[in-house]
Amino acid sequence: SDSLAPNPTAGEYAHVLGYSAVLPEKLQTGKWNVYRSAHSPITLIDRFSDYPDIGTLHDNFVNAVETFRDCRYLGTRVHSDGTIGDYKWMTYGEAGTSRAAIGSGLICHGIPKGARVGLYFINRPEWTIVDNACSAYSYVSVPLYDTLGPDAVQFIVNHASVEAIFCVPETLRTLLSFITQMPCVRLIVVVGGVDENMPSSPAAAGMEIITYSMLHRQGHMSPQPFRPPKPEDVATICYTSGTTGTPKGAVLSHANFIANVAGQDLGVKFYPSDVYISYLPLAHIYERTNQIWLVHRGAAVGFYQGDNLKLMDDLNTLKPTVFASVPRLYNKIYAAITNAVKESGGLKERLFHAAYNAKRQAIINGKE
Repeated sequence: SDSLAPNPTAGEYAHVLGYSAVLPEKLQTGKWNVYRSAHSPITLIDRFSDYPDIGTLHDNFVNAVETFRDCRYLGTRVHSDGTIGDYKWMTYGEAGTSRAAIGSGLICHGIPKGARVGLYFINRPEWTIVDNACSAYSYVSVPLYDTLGPDAVQFIVNHASVEAIFCVPETLRTLLSFITQMPCVRLIVVVGGVDENMPSSPAAAGMEIITYSMLHRQGHMSPQPFRPPKPEDVATICYTSGTTGTPKGAVLSHANFIANVAGQDLGVKFYPSDVYISYLPLAHIYERTNQIWLVHRGAAVGFYQGDNLKLMDDLNTLKPTVFASVPRLYNKIYAAITNAVKESGGLKERLFHAAYNAKRQAIINGKE
C-alpha cells in the first residue's frame, strides 16, 4: 500500500532541493513539513565544526584576538574632533586590551557579575568593545534605542533592572530627563564625553556619571581577571520595538548566539581580507550576529559615520567586500537606480538594460 512505500531520507531530499532538507517526520498537526539546512540535514548545529571548544561569545573573541591579533578589526571615519576623514583602524589585539579595561572599570565601580548593562547609542567601535567586555566579565548587554521615544528606554531599563548605561552626550540629556524614574541605574558612562563637561553633582542619589575615557583609564590602571560565562548563561536581552504594546525582551544565551553563527558559517565563509560596513542597528539581532560571525573569521568592520543619507560616501571610502541589508533599503537602492536609468534615457538606458540582461543570464547559467 502507499503507506508502506519508502520515504526519501533527509539526505536524499537535500540533494534535490540544494538549500534545505525536508525531514521524514511531520509536525504534530500533520500539515507541515519540517525543514533543515541542506548543509546539516541530520543533526542540529550548536558549535563551529572547526572550533568545537568555542561555546560562548567570550571564547569566540578570545580566539579571534589570539588568531588575528594584528589584523584590522574596528574602523571609523569620525575623528575625535568630530571631523570626517579616512578610516582609522583598531586591531583585534587593541580591541582586546580595551574590552579588558572597560570590563575591569565596571568591576572597580562595583557593578556585580550578571548585572545588566545598557548600550544607548548608535553603531561605533565603542559599542562593540562594551559588548565584548560584557561577554568577558559575565555582564548581560541590553541594547537601548529611542525610535519609539524615551518612554520605551525608561521601560526597558526598569524592566531589565539595568545597573550601568553607556550613552553619548546626546542621549545623556534624554536619560537625565527621567533618571529619577530609574532607581536601578548606578552608573552612566558617556562615550565621547569630556571629563570637564560631566555633571558635577549626581543626578540621583547613589548614581555616578563618568566619561568612557575615564572608565577606560581606571580599568587599565586596575586590571581584573576575566569572569568567563558558561554557554547557558544569558548574553543579552534584546528588546522588540514594542509595536503591540510595551517592548518584549528576548533572553538569549551565549549558546544561542554560537549555534546561530555556527549554522550560518556552514554556508558562507569570511576571511581576514574581508571588510564589512556596519550601519544596520546593533540594537537589532541581525547586525549583532553578523558581527559575531565576522569576528570568528577575523574580518574588518568599518562603521558608517552615523547618517544613512551619507552611506554611499562611506561605501566609496571603505570599499567593503561584505554588505548586509534589509528589504526596505534594497528597495530604496533599486528605486534610485531605476529612476536614474529612466532619466538618462536614450543610449545610456539601452546600454544599461543590455548589460543588466547579460549579467542576469550569466548568473542563471551559473557564471558570475
